[in-house]
Amino acid sequence: MIKKLILISVAFVLGLVVLAVAFLGLRGPTIATPSSIAVEMSPKNLERGKYLYENLMHCDGCHGQNDYTRFASPVLPGRSGAGQVFPKEMGLPGTIVASNITPDSDTGLGRWTDGEKLRAVREGISKDGRPLFPMMPYTYYRKMTDDDAYALVAYMNSLPAVRNGLPKTSIDFPVSLMIKGVPQPVVPVKDIDRRNTVKYGEYLVTLGGCVECHTPQVRGRLVADKHFSGGRMFNVGFARVVSANITRNDESGIGRWTETQFIEKFAQYRGYAEKGSPKVSNDDFTLMAWVNYARLPDEDLRAIYNYLRTQPAIYNAVDSHPDKPAKR
Repeated sequence: MIKKLILISVAFVLGLVVLAVAFLGLRGPTIATPSSIAVEMSPKNLERGKYLYENLMHCDGCHGQNDYTRFASPVLPGRSGAGQVFPKEMGLPGTIVASNITPDSDTGLGRWTDGEKLRAVREGISKDGRPLFPMMPYTYYRKMTDDDAYALVAYMNSLPAVRNGLPKTSIDFPVSLMIKGVPQPVVPVKDIDRRNTVKYGEYLVTLGGCVECHTPQVRGRLVADKHFSGGRMFNVGFARVVSANITRNDESGIGRWTETQFIEKFAQYRGYAEKGSPKVSNDDFTLMAWVNYARLPDEDLRAIYNYLRTQPAIYNAVDSHPDKPAKR
C-alpha cells in the first residue's frame, strides 16, 4: 500500500513537471507593440547617443569586434556594431550572439523601425518576437530615460552599415524556456535630476551595468549579498580575468580611495582615449573599459563614486589575474 502511494506521488510530481514545462514552452514572452516613433537625428541626440553608445554603455564591448591584444580591447576600425559570437569558454548556455546592430539591410538592423530598436534595447524583444538572452542588459536599460533611449537609437542609426552575417542565438534547454519571462514592457522614464548626485550616480551605474560585472554569480544569477564586491570570472579562451571589488571595504575594495583618487584612476587613461592604447599580454589583459570610461566627464565620475559610497562595504579579496605567474 505504501509503495503504491509513493508511486502515485512520484507520478503526480512528474505530471506537474511535465505540465510546467509544457506551459513554459507554449507561453511566449510579454510583448508590447513597438512605438511608431521616428527618433530625431538632431546634433543633440547624436552627441548624447555617442556618449551613451561608446562610453557609458560601452555597446561595442559586446556588439563590436575588438582588438584583444590592446589594453581595454578597443573596437577594430570599421567594425563598430558589427556583432560577434561569444566564445564557448565563457560557459554560456548555448550559442550566444551579439547581433549586428549597424544599419545594414541584410545582416543588421536596416529593416527595423526605430520603435522595434527601442523595444529590443529596453524590453528585450527582437523584431521577430523572440526574447533576447538577458546577457543583453535590457533589464537595466528599462530604467533608461526616454530621451536617452531616443538618443541611443539615433546614434545607432548613424553608424556606418557593416555587412556581417551571423548565426541566430541558440539557447540550451531549459534556459530557453526560463528567459521567456524576463522581457517586460517599459513605462515612460523621466529625466534624472543631476543635482542629486547619488541618484544620478545610480542611474549611470545602472546603464553602465557595473553590478553585472562586479558581482560574483552562482548558476547564472548574481549573489544577492555580494553586489559590487567583484570576483566574477571572465574566460575568453586565451585569458582569464576576475572583476575587482568596488565596494567601500577598506581592505579589499576602494574604501580608502578619495573622490579625487577615484576620478584620477579613470583620468589616467585619457591619453589612451586620444592616441590609442598599447599592446598587452595575457598577464595584464582586461575587459574593463578603462579607455571608454576615461571619456566620462568628472561630473559623472563623481556621481558614480558618490553612489558607490552608499553601498555596503563587503570584504572580498580578489586576484584579478589568477593565471599570472607569481613574482619570485
